[in-house]
Amino acid sequence: MHLFGSSHGPCVGCIVDGLPMNTVIPKERIADEMKLRKPKDGIGTPRKEKDIVEITGDMNGRAFGVPITMTIRNENTHGSSYSEFSHKPRPGHADLPALMRFRDFDIRGGGPFSGRLTAPLVAAGAVMKDLLGSKGIEINAFTRSVGNIEDPEEGVNEIQLTDTRARTPELDVLMKKEILEASEDGDSVGGVVECIVTGLPIGFGGIWFEGLDSEIASAMFSIPAVKGIEFGKGFELSGMRGSESNDPYTVISGKVTAEKNSMGGIVGGMSNGMPMTFRVAFKPTPSISKEQSTVDLKTMTQTTIKINGRHDPCIVPRAVSVVEAVAAIVVADQAKEAGLFDQ
Repeated sequence: MHLFGSSHGPCVGCIVDGLPMNTVIPKERIADEMKLRKPKDGIGTPRKEKDIVEITGDMNGRAFGVPITMTIRNENTHGSSYSEFSHKPRPGHADLPALMRFRDFDIRGGGPFSGRLTAPLVAAGAVMKDLLGSKGIEINAFTRSVGNIEDPEEGVNEIQLTDTRARTPELDVLMKKEILEASEDGDSVGGVVECIVTGLPIGFGGIWFEGLDSEIASAMFSIPAVKGIEFGKGFELSGMRGSESNDPYTVISGKVTAEKNSMGGIVGGMSNGMPMTFRVAFKPTPSISKEQSTVDLKTMTQTTIKINGRHDPCIVPRAVSVVEAVAAIVVADQAKEAGLFDQ
């Protein structure tokens, strides 16, 4: 898959190649997933985009062997508010390395480094989720934490569609409060998204660089603002003994399963049949209205900046759909390599 476009250019989009013949392009599902990525009033950016996905390359709503192009127009852009940052790089953004590396870097909205590029990821992910669902593989994510508010429950069974993508209405209220308090202070907060993939057969995945966890981790770090990932118990495993961390096997109804899931469903880069579970850490949104120190690249002197634009005080609620989409893209790619769609 290839991405194209930039935050304040005419459009963003993606080109999806290699879809199995006759794969349904689920336009209603794509529209629904795009709605979930949209910012919610009060806790998201004031920038409102229609996010209508224009699809070319299909025939009667199905793939027929040529790449599918998905284009999303940028209509609500304010590029002029970014001119100062072409010589005063914003802390926490890609401005400084991008300005040093690319001669004609488009600073507006962060250009190709912007979270705006996650819109086509969600569109493509909707196709993959639909395709995987036909094989009994389901992908669901939720907000595990925002700032200091964390969902304490393990072994999550039910997920509700709240504004913050918290698992329950009660947690949604607490997380909204955390986001609004940061916003009122001219600041931002980060958080964690947890993703659960069910239906993977034992042995699904690969080894070394093609391992399921290797490719999931690599893909997750392509999402702007991601700074960490852990599978199963993750870093907590480092403080355990093997007798605690190992997931003993048993037989239930004639099928091999594990008694618990500390490994997050992956051992040796392959599925052990348990749900694949992982958590993705997102940093606080770097665009904040508090005054920050930076440098003026024209004069090579210390200076300060204040970012007065349209920004999310917390990107985690919108990132839930992105994590699901990227997981679906990776799993679908590995499923194709394994011949799962040929069965």
